[in-house]
Amino acid sequence: MKLCVIPIDNRPVCYNLVKDIAKIDTSVDLFIPPRNMLGGLTKDADIMGLYSWLCKLPEVDAIVLSLDTIAYGGLIPSRRCADSFNDIMSRIYDFKEILETKNAKIYAVSSIMRISNNNYNEEEKEYWDKYGKLIFEYSYDKHKFASNLGLESPVKNLIPPHILNDYKATRSRNFKINQLYLKWQKEGFFETLIFSKDDCAPYGFNVMEAEHLIRMGGNVITGADEIPLSLISKAISGSVKICPVYTEPESKGLISNYEDVSIEKCVENQLNFAGCKITSKEDSDIVLVVNNFKDHQGEIVMKNPTEQFSGELNLPDKSYMIADVRNANGADNNFVGELLDKFRYDGFYGYSAWNTSANTLGSLICCAKVKFLAEQKGTYNEKAFKKVQMTRFLDDWAYQANIRQEITEPCNIQLMMKPYEEQISEILGLQIRNEYFYPWDRLFEIEVSDELF
Repeated sequence: MKLCVIPIDNRPVCYNLVKDIAKIDTSVDLFIPPRNMLGGLTKDADIMGLYSWLCKLPEVDAIVLSLDTIAYGGLIPSRRCADSFNDIMSRIYDFKEILETKNAKIYAVSSIMRISNNNYNEEEKEYWDKYGKLIFEYSYDKHKFASNLGLESPVKNLIPPHILNDYKATRSRNFKINQLYLKWQKEGFFETLIFSKDDCAPYGFNVMEAEHLIRMGGNVITGADEIPLSLISKAISGSVKICPVYTEPESKGLISNYEDVSIEKCVENQLNFAGCKITSKEDSDIVLVVNNFKDHQGEIVMKNPTEQFSGELNLPDKSYMIADVRNANGADNNFVGELLDKFRYDGFYGYSAWNTSANTLGSLICCAKVKFLAEQKGTYNEKAFKKVQMTRFLDDWAYQANIRQEITEPCNIQLMMKPYEEQISEILGLQIRNEYFYPWDRLFEIEVSDELF
């Protein structure tokens, strides 16, 4: 299969992970733009460079496309970009003309602009450090109460009019662009078009927009960064039968942080979206073990603890993969301790505890599906699979759940990571030599640059 992917941005989970998963199947020929063309935390994508790169792209079977990269320069620029609707519309029509010459199936995602419930402006407009929480509250009230009663939220009076107007204008522009994409979908331009709800609460302008797009016939899913991987899963022909099981089955109806559906619904949505079939354990190809939370999902970095896994882990007696979602962004140390004690490489299809529940599930399912189908075709690259798993354990468990809690700024963590490297080397049966980088010069993510033996 010849596959082209234009990622959301240049983060390791959006760029490196795509490349590493594609390598698990030697029959997949991946075309991906140079990393320096993509956007970052403070840098927009080189849109004209991407146009030129796409023009030279040879014939491919499928194109997985982040529309935010093309329209705004990336996911974060989509919230900051000052370009007018007409400027962006002209740009994406030019891009559409290029795509129409490729005769490939196009699997695309566009974000519904998020509303962060905090006063951090690292990924938002400058005024978010003073008015972010107030804008969130205004949006929440407007949806839940004011729109039904014909009243205005009192929070509005606490936000300077020019700031609120700017925010609402940016939202309106992005929503009009999404409506345009939906028009293209109805004309048959996309094989699949997904609108992503990123970091969402039960109420807000983003939820209202999602409901409107659904009424218009659009497909909406909670998540963001993992969706290109889920689209890769969808683009690859073949199905996998998967049975989800939960470490806390009585709590599977609870809602994860940054999401608006239960963890059980999130699991079902991600499996269906990836083209997998949900079955009984007896009929399944792979059992998906979900380490879910009891009362609420924890968040280690935000000092929001939750009850860790305290039972006995009984791994399935057949092929399995593990979604560790007890915390948002970071492994459950008790659970990983049990897993390492009982780990069985034979029949292992992956581990993930990357960020939100949707992030974890979408990336995990993609890796497992690619591996399973590659094994069926005789095109499986075991070393590539081990590399993906090594990175997930060292990032999601070693760094996010442990090392990150011991440091206050980006620094050299080589020696601190060594004991974790030794444990992962043992269970995966490999020797590794790693270096660690902070690609966006912040603690939120690291890049694992590795060499396997």
